[in-house]
Amino acid sequence: VQLQASGGGSVQAGGSLRLSCAASGGTFSTYGMGWFRQAPGKERESVAAISWRGDSSYYADSVKGRFTISRDNTRNMLYLQMNSLKPEDTAVYYCAASEVVAADPKHYDYWGQGTQVTVSS
Repeated sequence: VQLQASGGGSVQAGGSLRLSCAASGGTFSTYGMGWFRQAPGKERESVAAISWRGDSSYYADSVKGRFTISRDNTRNMLYLQMNSLKPEDTAVYYCAASEVVAADPKHYDYWGQGTQVTVSS
């Protein structure tokens, strides 16, 4: 499956962004999906994950209550709504697909190219 992330940009602290991830070339509805991020000099970390049908999700503690992951299997799309953004959310954000539902990036086989999110104070 091929993944294309979009929607990143520059916002001030407290602002919102919505990331999108378009999937093609596979049966999207059979994959667990996740959002990850990597800041300069830091390891890639899990942000959120969602099950095949979208009926269960996982969030990193740092984003709980601010970010919402969702998917539309009819459109082969994954989303990440990010509210109340903080400067520490600044990173390149990646979407990824897995044959299991997991937070650990090692379980993900397919990755998008990343989209930059910059939050200024």
